[in-house]
Amino acid sequence: MNFEWSPEQQDLYKTIVQFARHELSPGHLERDRAAHFARHVWDKAAEFGLTGLPIPHDWGGMALDVLGTLYAIEGLGYGCLDAGLVFSLCAHLFACAVPLWKAGDNQQRQRYLVPVASGQWIGANAITEPEAGSDVFALQTTAVKEGDAYVLNGIKSFVTNGPVAEVFLVYATVNRSLGFLGVTAFIVLRETPGLQVASNDGKIGLRSSPIGTLHLNDCRVPAANRLGVEGSGGAIFHESMAWERVCLFAAYIGSMQRQLEDCITYARQRQQFGQPIGKFESVANRLVDMKLRLEASRLLLYHAGWLYQQGKRCDLEVALSKLHITESAVQSSLDAIQIHGGYGCMSDLGVELSLRDAIPSRIFSGTSDMMRKLIARGLGL
Repeated sequence: MNFEWSPEQQDLYKTIVQFARHELSPGHLERDRAAHFARHVWDKAAEFGLTGLPIPHDWGGMALDVLGTLYAIEGLGYGCLDAGLVFSLCAHLFACAVPLWKAGDNQQRQRYLVPVASGQWIGANAITEPEAGSDVFALQTTAVKEGDAYVLNGIKSFVTNGPVAEVFLVYATVNRSLGFLGVTAFIVLRETPGLQVASNDGKIGLRSSPIGTLHLNDCRVPAANRLGVEGSGGAIFHESMAWERVCLFAAYIGSMQRQLEDCITYARQRQQFGQPIGKFESVANRLVDMKLRLEASRLLLYHAGWLYQQGKRCDLEVALSKLHITESAVQSSLDAIQIHGGYGCMSDLGVELSLRDAIPSRIFSGTSDMMRKLIARGLGL
């Protein structure tokens, strides 16, 4: 594996960092406190091209490959202080735009992918249910074929972007007895009769990323809006999760890099007992551990991304990187608070915000426990 980024990739990374820092970050603390999704900030990100990074030019994207997308998201995580916005962008991109690109026909791509890739429409993925979280293929939401349409009934929970989305990628089963092979994906527009969206408030972190519950009550969806063939929903979702786990968590690499740099600066400037606190072994050791977690996380993710781009089987490597990054993000955030002492507990500085934004990462896109299960399976256990 070549660890050297091309000049074009480096230029894009630097441009994204500067753009995210100056255009997307101002007001992030206020948006977090108010749990406010700022559409005008989203529109800036969309105009830049962040809503269509890997999507081909024909459908309005930037046509980046897997590693190029990963590196761009790392730059976004480094430059953007609004992790909720970054999370909404990634959920839109990897769980909605990528499946539309990979599994859609040309008519679906033209009608749905183009406005999604441009960010004109916000996309949301609806698969999780009250009784089907980690076991996403035990879906209770049904899709019954009636003439030239499917009638969907069920409830979808924890739908990122749900309250603000124009289009939803909804997974339902056409035959529960088939399990995985019965899951089918559908493109559902917000104005579809029978679709109701309720907002959920009070998240611990990623608060500027809206989340909601979908109620599907005899929701009639044209057969032309079925994504792929019947029973292909499981494969579509699996591919979208591979993209998400490889690329989304690069944002945490970027934020951990920024966090480490900020902590080093603070440790050099903050004086206690007549010297910078970085001179105390207890502080220095925490910074060393933060650096170690960061670099190990980066190597694991780059390796997983390289394997995926080569078309090689990488379920084990992706699970290893997702598990290590998310656990590291939480622990390094705890260390950052400890280094800052009392100031680290105050919301005005935003140090504690990194912890609140890191905690959900151990749950979404597969819990840490599920990642351990996948890793154990990869070890033949």
